[in-house]
Amino acid sequence: MASDKIKDIKVGSSACSSPFPNSKKNTIPGIMYPDIKVPVRTIYKAKPDGSPSYDEPLIDLYDTTGPLFHGAEDVSDVNLGIPALRTQWIENRGDSEEIPEENCLSFRALGEFFINHPKLKRKPQKALPGKNVTQLHYARKGIITPEMEFIALRENLLRKELASPTKYPERENRLKGEGFGARIPLEITPEFVRAEVAAGRAIIPSNINHPELEPMAIGRNFLVKINANIGNSALSSSISEEVEKLMWSTTWGADTIMDLSTGKQIHETRQAIIRNSPIPVGTVPIYQALEKVNGDVAKLNFEVFKETLTEQAEQGVDYFTIHAGVLKDFAALAKNRMTGIVSRGGSIMAQWCQIHKKESFLYTHFEEICELMKSYDIAFSLGDGLRPGSVADANDEAQIAELK
Repeated sequence: MASDKIKDIKVGSSACSSPFPNSKKNTIPGIMYPDIKVPVRTIYKAKPDGSPSYDEPLIDLYDTTGPLFHGAEDVSDVNLGIPALRTQWIENRGDSEEIPEENCLSFRALGEFFINHPKLKRKPQKALPGKNVTQLHYARKGIITPEMEFIALRENLLRKELASPTKYPERENRLKGEGFGARIPLEITPEFVRAEVAAGRAIIPSNINHPELEPMAIGRNFLVKINANIGNSALSSSISEEVEKLMWSTTWGADTIMDLSTGKQIHETRQAIIRNSPIPVGTVPIYQALEKVNGDVAKLNFEVFKETLTEQAEQGVDYFTIHAGVLKDFAALAKNRMTGIVSRGGSIMAQWCQIHKKESFLYTHFEEICELMKSYDIAFSLGDGLRPGSVADANDEAQIAELK
């Protein structure tokens, strides 16, 4: 597959390089793991002329921009990727090994791309036989990982200040609403992060093949996280444009990114995105699996899907959306809907079930999928394949009752 040359993306003179005025990037050091450096965006008081007064810091903010955006004077080349922050953390755990290059499915798809972009090549790893590399595993063993302390330091920004009734008297009244089961403490500690992950109330999307990642958590008792969807199509976009979309997404605070590419150069686009992404990257693997069979849903099967999962796992995808809940008999529940099945992944699997008169291979092979994802520490996003696409369908209580 031919690969285009990633054009230099000039962010130095754009808003990408400094998303907030009167600010700069600083770091918070770890305590349990002193080598941790958690990025924060420090906002400074403005002088009368509008320039920042660096001796008068006001607040430190949660920052997702990564090392590409320390300022206009420090912009890296996207052809080189960003530093691999977690490499030593992963190596120190001693639970994974490099996959021989001749066995790497992702390398077969990226051979020519690596000739043009050798710095974007990373040797994939997977769990050693009998080992478990997941953050969930360590959390349940009572072990606080560097990722967990990193998250605690990020999540704890401004909490003590916000908890002060003298500084923020209105906050107490604002928080008297329905918590819907949330139990958020005044201080987020590494132990709290570990306990929430162990209890299944939070996840840390962190593929061992995405060492560039700055760890973050998604869960009921943590800050709200925002996802941004990007990706090429059969009609438009290039690798350079998708990497630039990633940059703008993190500039404006996206906590995760979904690469929904369905056009050409899917592998190459994803490699460039992951190697430059400080935030978790997700995909919907059924999209690429469908491209492999030239868009013919009838030709989809688990072998093609598993190959796609493995390729993306080796590249470093942190979470997969998998529509394993769309079962053979469920498609009929959308028959009388005004807008049918609006989920693309859901409609693909519903159509496959109807064509073959079989249960979804995502459901019948779910345990095998879990084992594969466990080998790389990839999180699930169980796709809402039958979600309503209109108010009329959302109010169809009969269908909702049947689904229950």
